Amino acid sequence: MLINEDFLNRLRQSFSLNLYEVKLWTAILSRGISTAGELSDIADVPRSRTYDVLESLERKGFVIVKPEKPIKYMALPPTEVLDRVQKKIESELKTHSGKVEKLRNSEMISELMNLYDQGIEPMQVTDFSGALKGRHNIYDQLSMLIKNSKESIELVTSEDGLLRKTRTLKPLLEKALMRGVKIKIIIPSGEIEGISSDEGLIEVKNDPSISARFMIVDKKQIVFMLADDKKIHPSYDMGFWVNSGFFCNALSKMFNQSWNSGPSLNDETPSSDLEE
Repeated sequence: MLINEDFLNRLRQSFSLNLYEVKLWTAILSRGISTAGELSDIADVPRSRTYDVLESLERKGFVIVKPEKPIKYMALPPTEVLDRVQKKIESELKTHSGKVEKLRNSEMISELMNLYDQGIEPMQVTDFSGALKGRHNIYDQLSMLIKNSKESIELVTSEDGLLRKTRTLKPLLEKALMRGVKIKIIIPSGEIEGISSDEGLIEVKNDPSISARFMIVDKKQIVFMLADDKKIHPSYDMGFWVNSGFFCNALSKMFNQSWNSGPSLNDETPSSDLEE
């Protein structure tokens, strides 16, 4: 049986199958019903592995075993297989999610938090920093800082960067606003849709003299990026997280010097909340 290798690879990725599984599955689909020996020959899979692989396909819901002599394997319609795979994924996700939720209020997490809190004091200043590789990891760290913010968020970014952040971080920013956190944002130029003021707590200003990407939270922690987002692929974006009131206070003062000299975009387009 000759099947395009690219097609087999796409099947493997889409259904999370290994090479032998996808070969035997396509073989049984082409026959409808067949013995393990026949499928081994058709799919060019070693007979010593064929039975194990077919059992795996049965557990995953791709084939049905007919209890005959010799044992035969029957194909299922691909649409039915897709439904079974989806149900299995949803069931596993629900199970794992439930386990994680149970851990949230468990004694184990309390013990881990105690271990973490007790270990904070002897840590060195250099331990309160870390490298963030890839935009996904950068945004995960930004999410954590926004989630725990109490007083202020000072953000400098590009126009495109602000659009990405409002899409990705919008729910967390809204919750921060509800807690009374004041948010100030500086971008080089332009009006940005989706950012507006909420009871005067969030403001956006232009300053074309600043070309940087960083966020200061509560004047204690900062995440800053090392490259222009227009010149680097998201996968190779690089940032640093630093927890230092000494460092953040100095940068916050420079931020506010620029802030006090720039025009506010909110003066032109007032609104009441963060919008899509």
